[in-house]
Amino acid sequence: MTKAIVTDIEGTTSSIDFVHESLFPYARQHMRQFLRDNAGDERVQLELHEVEKVEGEDLSLDDAADVLERWIAEDRKYTPLKALQGMIWAQGYAAGELKGHVYPDTPDYLRRWHQAGLSLFVYSSGSVEAQQLIFGHSQAGDLRPLFSGYFDTRVGAKREVDAYRRIAERVELAPDSILFLSDIGAELDAAQAAGFQTCQLLRDDKAVPAEGHRQARDFSEVILG
Repeated sequence: MTKAIVTDIEGTTSSIDFVHESLFPYARQHMRQFLRDNAGDERVQLELHEVEKVEGEDLSLDDAADVLERWIAEDRKYTPLKALQGMIWAQGYAAGELKGHVYPDTPDYLRRWHQAGLSLFVYSSGSVEAQQLIFGHSQAGDLRPLFSGYFDTRVGAKREVDAYRRIAERVELAPDSILFLSDIGAELDAAQAAGFQTCQLLRDDKAVPAEGHRQARDFSEVILG
């Protein structure tokens, strides 16, 4: 019996185009000035140190900006990039320059599942802070009260089986009582190998059908175990 749902964001609750055509360009456009304006911020310094560790060398502020802009263009999933992007997006949302996209059925079904007593969690390669911004400043209002928790790459990469085992441990539920929703076959494979129930969202032609998983065109077609 399903007791919890863990959902991806891109291509699942929200449009991939929103992330790639709105969020990423916004972060890239503002990255260099953000680093200059916040060079003395302890959180920024911590993430810049992590960037240096990934690159294996000391970097000037402009060198770090070059690296981060390149990582955005290459859609790298590095944790320090995601953290810095989240800080930049926070400013954009606060200024009203960004609004989190969710599919029309997303708020309705999140509320239905929540009211039915299911625990809802998010697992995305974007930072927890960025996840909370999307749902906190969504086109449908603040959806954060519907969620019991958030997970990002700090729990592990989304294609690693152990990441899902850690999630199950942290939410204190048996893996087979958790349903994972995503549009990516490799992520679903990893979750399934960890014992999770799975369902692939095929919302548009960007999603590649994956064998061995239930499939749904939107949340209205998601079947709970």
